[in-house]
Amino acid sequence: SAVVSVSQVPVAEGKSVQQTVEILTRKLEVLGAEKQGTFCVDCETYHTAASTIGSQGQTGKLMYVMHNSEYPLSCFALFENGPCLIADANFDILMVKLKGFFQNAKANKIESRGTRYQYCDFLVKVGTVTMGPSARGISVEVEYCPCVIANDCWNLLMEFMQSFMGNHTPGIPSVFGTKHDSVYSPADTMVQYMELFNKIRKQQQVPVAGMR
Repeated sequence: SAVVSVSQVPVAEGKSVQQTVEILTRKLEVLGAEKQGTFCVDCETYHTAASTIGSQGQTGKLMYVMHNSEYPLSCFALFENGPCLIADANFDILMVKLKGFFQNAKANKIESRGTRYQYCDFLVKVGTVTMGPSARGISVEVEYCPCVIANDCWNLLMEFMQSFMGNHTPGIPSVFGTKHDSVYSPADTMVQYMELFNKIRKQQQVPVAGMR
């Protein structure tokens, strides 16, 4: 799996989420990026069912079950600060069977979908992040296809992101910190999406003036 950066782009002053997405994709098209289909990443939150916590005073754990259209045969299960398991698509059926242990917090389902763009060796996905019926934010995923070692290509990635993200170019993702010179994997991308989705969820809990 090639090295990927996933980040959030704030909504432009006086614009809607959709208009900001259009501004970003127009910049990509001006650079010469070509549309290549669509993508979707989704995330459902499960919390440990009350019955399993018992009386030991443990707090319930959250587990995120995620899908990414780039990996249609896989399902990713991530624990908040813990491992990311990669399972096959039947995992969803298993989660239904485990409902005595894990309960789906349906109101928390969040997803990002949008258009994929190819530009030279980069694959860019600009997504609208939605929770329920409303758009909550914007995600930008940039993949540098030839490289599998994060540290080898971060500068290249950053330089390219600056060309269309300007001062919203992200810093180095926290998952890179633990990778150093090891090979980047799809799980690392999913951890970045989980962090982004959680950030957007938290922003929703704080009413901000002028948000639409």
